[in-house]
Amino acid sequence: MDRRKFMAGCLGLPLLTQAGGAQAQAGLTKIIFPFAAGAGGDTLCRLIAQEMAPLLQRTVVVENRTGGDGLIGIKAVKGASPDGSMVLVTTGPTMYLLPMVEATPSFDTAKDFMPVSLLARFEFALVVGPGIDAVDFEAFVTWLKSHPDKTSFGVPSNGTIPHFTGSKLEKDLGIPLTRVPYRGSAPILNDLVGGHISFGITTLADALPQHRAKGVKIIAVASAERSPFAPDVPTLKESGIDLVADAWYGMWLPAGSPPEFASKLGAAASAALAKPEVKEKLTAIGLIPIGSNADALSKELAANTALWQPIVKATGYKITN
Repeated sequence: MDRRKFMAGCLGLPLLTQAGGAQAQAGLTKIIFPFAAGAGGDTLCRLIAQEMAPLLQRTVVVENRTGGDGLIGIKAVKGASPDGSMVLVTTGPTMYLLPMVEATPSFDTAKDFMPVSLLARFEFALVVGPGIDAVDFEAFVTWLKSHPDKTSFGVPSNGTIPHFTGSKLEKDLGIPLTRVPYRGSAPILNDLVGGHISFGITTLADALPQHRAKGVKIIAVASAERSPFAPDVPTLKESGIDLVADAWYGMWLPAGSPPEFASKLGAAASAALAKPEVKEKLTAIGLIPIGSNADALSKELAANTALWQPIVKATGYKITN
């Protein structure tokens, strides 16, 4: 299968944030964000860059190095000098799913990168169109079983968390489902409203505006707990599906980077994310700020790898390089 766009990214222009005066001369750190088009991830990078620069006493540049499903930016950081001049910020699924679905893996996250910090979490939701007569997930499953010719569902792209969440649902429910890959969330929501597909699995933040306007209905979130953005919507686990399928942004340095710089970088990122004004701006776009140390990022990566490895393997899905 030809490679398809792997993760929906976030539009934005490169940002140069300077600490000012003598501080700006102390060094340069490029935050490489390997996606363009959109808002969330790029906004996250811009906000923390602005706050981290004075803490690090370095000039911080956010560079959107796009292409190859995120691989262009990932490879750039992988091959960079481990001197603190280049940092990778990307989604967790990019770092654990890409090595699983590439026919020939381009990188090994554990060997090629040094973990720095978790940054922010975002959530996925199961969304149905207005023509589906189902008030909750249980009723929707009943509807699917009685409409075997209407089991198509949309995902923002192949090879992603929504893709494999659909595979998990198909197995657990025992209902054949037809996956329809799109380019992002907007066309999924449009086709749900138009009745062209029965349900979609996409980011909660993208679905919320139409959910609140009664255009579509969110019947489950895939996070570990109910979302602060939709507290009345139950989780998949509450609905009987043993799966937590949320996602997050993390920060990495090239392998071999000085541990003391990694620690300083992580502390600066966490301090930036703790600022009320940063929290407010991130939650406004559906991101939940975290901030952590390297150990927490490593544990999160390992847990997600263990969760998704058998699910992905069972599908046999691969993308060509």
